[in-house]
Amino acid sequence: MQQQFVIIGANLAGGTAAIALREEGFDGQIVLIGAEPYLPYERPPLSKEYLQGKKTFGEILLKPETFYTGHHIQTLLGVSATRINPREQVVELENSDRVPYDKVLIATGVRNRRLRIPGAGLAGIYDLRTVTDADCLRAEGQRGRRAVLVGMGFIGSEVAASLRQHGVEVTVIESFKTPLYRVLGEQIGQIFADIHREHGVQMLFEETVAAFEGGHQVQRVVTSSGRKLDCDFAVVGVGVEPVTEVALGSGVQIENGIVVDEYCQTGVEGIYAAGDVANHYHPIFGRRVRVEHWQNAIYQGRAAARNMLGKCEPYQDIHWFWSDQYNYNVQYTGFHSEWDDVIVRGRLDDGSIIAFYMQHSQIIAAIAINRGKDILRAAALIKARVPVDPDRLRDENVDLRALLPGARPMRTRPSHRTPVLPHSDGEVS
Repeated sequence: MQQQFVIIGANLAGGTAAIALREEGFDGQIVLIGAEPYLPYERPPLSKEYLQGKKTFGEILLKPETFYTGHHIQTLLGVSATRINPREQVVELENSDRVPYDKVLIATGVRNRRLRIPGAGLAGIYDLRTVTDADCLRAEGQRGRRAVLVGMGFIGSEVAASLRQHGVEVTVIESFKTPLYRVLGEQIGQIFADIHREHGVQMLFEETVAAFEGGHQVQRVVTSSGRKLDCDFAVVGVGVEPVTEVALGSGVQIENGIVVDEYCQTGVEGIYAAGDVANHYHPIFGRRVRVEHWQNAIYQGRAAARNMLGKCEPYQDIHWFWSDQYNYNVQYTGFHSEWDDVIVRGRLDDGSIIAFYMQHSQIIAAIAINRGKDILRAAALIKARVPVDPDRLRDENVDLRALLPGARPMRTRPSHRTPVLPHSDGEVS
């Protein structure tokens, strides 16, 4: 009898896994289950090109519908999986259907956290996770309207930039000292604050939201210090949490997501996880990490598929993602939650910088503004896990490739005054 592989999550990781199974020659049955009524699509454009009206929904689909039908991938959309029953090897759905499996991949992703404060249920208060959310924001984001954003992580920063480019007046309330403070620290966060300030974003730092006010529709936001900010709509971006309920009672370990090894496999036979929900052991970093990036969803979805087929290949890619804000292309590589030092190369007023996050004299992560090539070279240094001289990292005349083990001495003159446009350098896609 043919095997049946079930994928819970019709998103980027789940869709990529389904595609990879067919590419790797799996001729069994594939069932792709999705809570949203849509085929798998890319989420990064929702806060950038799609929100700005530069891309259509069809352009952000992972594959058109004809691909799934043509490759005999069954899609069950608009229905949630509620439970995995490993004893009977079935996935139970909210409509009481039961889908049998030989192997199952959990790719349920994350959900947005909600504010539990007075007025949070008023109309005109949005978050951004789905294409439906983005459609609402596109309709609201007209020139001259006023928006209050709560939270200034990467999504909040991108939404602020997109709305400003549409002529919306934007005020942001952020509980930390700078944008992206928890991820990048105060020094680099301040650079992003300056960028947004230059483009007319009003920012209130070390403030929180106490309440939303209005009749049926939100009309103002009240901060913890008592300020009242009038608005036409509000956008909340206060983080996410992994969606793990489907694994409750299955024996699968749940700790900041679904715990898997370097092969994307849980401790329960036949159950795998990939994408935003997977807390996976990373051989390069020597620890478990859970990553919420486009590249990770693609690569780990593919890796999970190969390992479901018995390839036994560790997933050890160096994580990477990008963020477009105004005319700045931001790229990040590696993984860090704490660091000893931050080494900065370049000056933003010259067009670009790259910052290296260091631990025990090694680079563990880097973030670059308008420096696509340097990010790739930083990724190679992270993977090499070698001590690096901070002075050579700062020195614009030292080619980063010269810092790799066994590299021949190379020196280069600075050439970063012209910003690098997204994906224009031939090395990043």
